[in-house]
Amino acid sequence: MGALSLVVGLVLAGVSVSFLTDAERAQGTVVALDWREDHGGGSRKVRVDDQSVAYPVVEFTSADGTPRKFRDSAGSNPPSYEVGEHVEVLYRPDSPEDARIKGFISLWLAPLIFGGIGLLFMGIGTVIALVTRRRP
Repeated sequence: MGALSLVVGLVLAGVSVSFLTDAERAQGTVVALDWREDHGGGSRKVRVDDQSVAYPVVEFTSADGTPRKFRDSAGSNPPSYEVGEHVEVLYRPDSPEDARIKGFISLWLAPLIFGGIGLLFMGIGTVIALVTRRRP
Protein backbone atom coordinates (compact mmCIF):
# COMPACT_ATOMS: atom_id res chain seq x y z
CA MET A 1 0.00 0.00 0.00
CA GLY A 2 2.82 2.39 0.89
CA ALA A 3 4.73 1.75 -2.31
CA LEU A 4 1.60 2.31 -4.41
CA SER A 5 0.86 5.63 -2.65
CA LEU A 6 4.47 6.72 -3.10
CA VAL A 7 4.37 5.88 -6.82
CA VAL A 8 1.10 7.83 -7.23
CA GLY A 9 2.70 10.79 -5.43
CA LEU A 10 5.75 10.67 -7.70
CA VAL A 11 3.57 10.45 -10.82
CA LEU A 12 1.50 13.44 -9.67
CA ALA A 13 4.70 15.37 -8.95
CA GLY A 14 5.91 14.55 -12.47
CA VAL A 15 2.62 15.81 -13.91
CA SER A 16 3.03 19.10 -12.00
CA VAL A 17 6.63 19.50 -13.16
CA SER A 18 5.59 18.79 -16.77
CA PHE A 19 2.75 21.29 -16.47
CA LEU A 20 5.11 23.97 -15.10
CA THR A 21 7.63 23.33 -17.88
CA ASP A 22 5.08 23.93 -20.65
CA ALA A 23 2.83 26.50 -18.96
CA GLU A 24 2.13 30.01 -20.16
CA ARG A 25 1.41 32.70 -17.59
CA ALA A 26 -1.46 35.18 -17.51
CA GLN A 27 -3.09 37.49 -15.00
CA GLY A 28 -6.53 36.43 -13.88
CA THR A 29 -9.27 37.58 -11.56
CA VAL A 30 -11.35 35.49 -9.18
CA VAL A 31 -14.92 36.17 -10.38
CA ALA A 32 -16.80 33.76 -8.12
CA LEU A 33 -16.49 31.13 -5.43
CA ASP A 34 -18.12 27.82 -6.33
CA TRP A 35 -19.23 26.30 -3.01
CA ARG A 36 -19.49 22.53 -3.20
CA GLU A 37 -19.95 19.70 -0.78
CA ASP A 38 -16.65 17.87 -0.62
CA HIS A 39 -16.82 14.09 -0.30
CA GLY A 40 -13.57 13.24 -2.07
CA GLY A 41 -15.20 12.47 -5.38
CA GLY A 42 -18.33 13.78 -7.00
CA SER A 43 -19.52 17.19 -6.02
CA ARG A 44 -22.88 18.85 -5.99
CA LYS A 45 -23.86 22.37 -5.08
CA VAL A 46 -25.06 22.89 -1.53
CA ARG A 47 -25.71 25.81 0.76
CA VAL A 48 -22.62 27.38 2.31
CA ASP A 49 -21.81 25.74 5.66
CA ASP A 50 -18.94 24.00 7.45
CA GLN A 51 -19.28 20.94 5.19
CA SER A 52 -18.74 22.79 1.92
CA VAL A 53 -15.58 23.92 0.18
CA ALA A 54 -15.04 27.05 -1.95
CA TYR A 55 -13.39 26.57 -5.35
CA PRO A 56 -12.28 29.83 -6.99
CA VAL A 57 -13.65 30.54 -10.46
CA VAL A 58 -11.09 32.55 -12.42
CA GLU A 59 -11.28 34.54 -15.64
CA PHE A 60 -8.17 35.28 -17.70
CA THR A 61 -7.22 36.07 -21.29
CA SER A 62 -4.99 33.57 -23.06
CA ALA A 63 -2.11 34.62 -25.35
CA ASP A 64 -4.38 34.39 -28.41
CA GLY A 65 -6.66 37.06 -26.90
CA THR A 66 -9.52 34.70 -26.04
CA PRO A 67 -11.22 35.25 -22.68
CA ARG A 68 -11.23 32.04 -20.62
CA LYS A 69 -12.87 30.92 -17.40
CA PHE A 70 -12.07 27.91 -15.21
CA ARG A 71 -12.78 26.51 -11.77
CA ASP A 72 -9.56 25.72 -9.91
CA SER A 73 -9.13 22.14 -8.73
CA ALA A 74 -8.14 23.17 -5.19
CA GLY A 75 -10.85 24.28 -2.82
CA SER A 76 -10.80 25.22 0.84
CA ASN A 77 -12.91 26.35 3.75
CA PRO A 78 -12.35 29.14 4.64
CA PRO A 79 -11.75 30.26 1.05
CA SER A 80 -8.14 30.88 0.02
CA TYR A 81 -9.20 33.62 -2.42
CA GLU A 82 -11.74 36.43 -2.46
CA VAL A 83 -13.94 37.53 -5.36
CA GLY A 84 -12.11 40.31 -7.18
CA GLU A 85 -8.65 39.11 -6.14
CA HIS A 86 -6.00 39.10 -8.86
CA VAL A 87 -4.09 35.83 -9.30
CA GLU A 88 -1.42 34.47 -11.60
CA VAL A 89 -2.77 31.76 -13.91
CA LEU A 90 -0.75 28.96 -15.50
CA TYR A 91 -2.16 27.21 -18.57
CA ARG A 92 -1.03 24.98 -21.40
CA PRO A 93 -0.75 26.99 -24.65
CA ASP A 94 -2.06 24.06 -26.72
CA SER A 95 -4.90 23.47 -24.25
CA PRO A 96 -5.85 26.73 -22.47
CA GLU A 97 -8.81 25.06 -20.74
CA ASP A 98 -6.19 23.17 -18.67
CA ALA A 99 -5.48 26.07 -16.33
CA ARG A 100 -4.54 26.39 -12.67
CA ILE A 101 -3.90 29.17 -10.23
CA LYS A 102 -0.16 29.47 -9.62
CA GLY A 103 -0.04 28.41 -5.99
CA PHE A 104 1.34 25.72 -3.74
CA ILE A 105 -2.00 24.01 -3.09
CA SER A 106 -3.01 23.84 -6.77
CA LEU A 107 0.33 22.41 -7.88
CA TRP A 108 1.81 20.40 -5.03
CA LEU A 109 -0.81 19.38 -2.45
CA ALA A 110 -1.86 16.09 -4.09
CA PRO A 111 1.72 14.87 -4.75
CA LEU A 112 2.71 15.70 -1.16
CA ILE A 113 -0.30 13.95 0.35
CA PHE A 114 0.15 10.75 -1.66
CA GLY A 115 3.94 10.78 -1.33
CA GLY A 116 3.77 11.47 2.41
CA ILE A 117 1.24 8.70 3.01
CA GLY A 118 3.38 6.37 0.91
CA LEU A 119 6.52 7.16 2.88
CA LEU A 120 4.66 6.80 6.18
CA PHE A 121 3.20 3.39 5.28
CA MET A 122 6.51 2.18 3.85
CA GLY A 123 8.28 3.27 7.04
CA ILE A 124 5.74 1.49 9.24
CA GLY A 125 5.96 -1.63 7.08
CA THR A 126 9.75 -1.60 7.22
CA VAL A 127 9.76 -1.27 11.02
CA ILE A 128 7.24 -4.11 11.37
CA ALA A 129 9.31 -6.30 9.02
CA LEU A 130 12.52 -5.60 10.94
CA VAL A 131 10.92 -6.26 14.32
CA THR A 132 9.32 -9.53 13.21
CA ARG A 133 12.62 -10.76 11.69
CA ARG A 134 14.50 -10.26 14.95
CA ARG A 135 12.10 -12.38 16.96
CA PRO A 136 13.00 -16.08 17.25
